[in-house]
Amino acid sequence: MAHGPAMPAPVALPGVAKIVAIGSGKGGVGKTTIAVNLAIALSRLGQRVGLMDADVYGPNVPLMMGSSEQPKVGPGNMIEPNLTHGIKTISIGYISPGDKPLVMRGPMLHQIVRQFLQQVNWGELDYLIVDLPPGTGDVAISLVQTVPLTGAVVVSTPSDVSLEDARKALEMFRQVNVDVLGIVENMSHFTCPHCHQEIDIFSRGGAERTAQQFGVPFLGAIELLPAIREGGDRGMPVALAGPKSPQAEAFYAVAEKVMEQAERAAAAATDVIEIQ
Repeated sequence: MAHGPAMPAPVALPGVAKIVAIGSGKGGVGKTTIAVNLAIALSRLGQRVGLMDADVYGPNVPLMMGSSEQPKVGPGNMIEPNLTHGIKTISIGYISPGDKPLVMRGPMLHQIVRQFLQQVNWGELDYLIVDLPPGTGDVAISLVQTVPLTGAVVVSTPSDVSLEDARKALEMFRQVNVDVLGIVENMSHFTCPHCHQEIDIFSRGGAERTAQQFGVPFLGAIELLPAIREGGDRGMPVALAGPKSPQAEAFYAVAEKVMEQAERAAAAATDVIEIQ
């Protein structure tokens, strides 16, 4: 029986200890908000962090990180990532800024993902956080084929529609043998500033139930807070306020859990003896 050409095996990035993908089944659940604030929280917790915006269709990292300069190209055609809030960052939004959409098919996307991984001078990193586009498409597959991932974090709101798509994302990572480090419930509840009652705008607790159902860790719930949205819109993510800030503390709690799960996954990966 004839087989197609074998896919090249994923190759580790020299100097990068752990690569964590942030994914979701659908758009609009705050995946980039989680990725950006998680990257900052990890960095403030003493980790060396890179942030790769792999959402080529809707690159929001430049706006949320408050940086728009074009990256410089150094010797050997290596791209120098922008250093923003202490984090090495790359995004297609730095290279093709403005409102013109990038209209691309699969092979071109694969090329961009590979370039962002292999042609960017990431240097020594403890964590490379990769913000994926929503859904279960080409970019996630390209990422998995190019580098070995430590694991993935799935972001969902508590609504049933969002959870239905989150389950697809969980299944996708499972199918491509990527360890799911856990689920984050974003926009979990809203506290009325006047009466201080908690209001469950998108329902509540669904992501935690889904995590139990799939046997993956629940990494925490992020409240629906105007400050989080304002921080992202101003390029000053709320996590910059530090772990003591009431608006940011939930992101630090998630970051601690992600570190715990990533350590576990990395340790398990080194125990495996591969037989070629």
